[in-house]
Amino acid sequence: MKLKIDGIICEGREGETLMEVAKRHGIHIPSLCYRKGFEGLARCRLCLVEVKEGSRRRIVSSCVYPIKENIEVTVTTDEIQRMRKNIIMLLLLKAPNNSYINKLAEEYKVAAPERYMNPLDDENCILCGLCVKACEKMGTNAISFVNRGIYKKVSTPYDDASKDCIGCGACAEVCPTNAILVEDNEGKRKIWNREFNMVKCSLCGSYFATEEAYKLMQEKLNDNEEPICNECRKKIAADKLKESFANIY
Repeated sequence: MKLKIDGIICEGREGETLMEVAKRHGIHIPSLCYRKGFEGLARCRLCLVEVKEGSRRRIVSSCVYPIKENIEVTVTTDEIQRMRKNIIMLLLLKAPNNSYINKLAEEYKVAAPERYMNPLDDENCILCGLCVKACEKMGTNAISFVNRGIYKKVSTPYDDASKDCIGCGACAEVCPTNAILVEDNEGKRKIWNREFNMVKCSLCGSYFATEEAYKLMQEKLNDNEEPICNECRKKIAADKLKESFANIY
């Protein structure tokens, strides 16, 4: 189906969202909580766009809005820009010292009122939910949103070391603001108040996964071979490809 985004005619497939179509056509829509494989959270609201369908206009979150035939989409209007600035100001108030949020505020020329700012605030989490979704996709559900209102946060049950956590670090990997602390030191990893033993790559000798994460990976892939890190696996695959081409030519 065809639609227009900022005057550009785009081809979309049934079931796709505006965000997916825009990204495929190289059209930038700002977002914090959108990431490939983690679609549909609609928490940050930075991805607001205006959709015109016939004579009707409305503002929607592009990461969850399904495309329709012949709609016209405007990525930025004065109203949307004002709404985005308000969202960024709230994020700045929540995480005033976070470098990512400050960079975003600078880009949109946003400055929060000084009387509400706390220069000693070390909060980095913006409650986007990507880490919770990542943990859910890993099948562990070790972390979740807890509490309500201004006390809402992401944590393990009662802030204790979770028995379900495998220390994979997927939560930290998807976090846009680096709010999740992962400490790797001499074959040990500390995350979410729990310490894990790391597994060494049998080829290069580097530590690349926790014992729990590696065990889960083996079970899913039905892999009982010696532990090999991703970099070494890529090198092995590249060498095999070179060998195949050499045999052909």
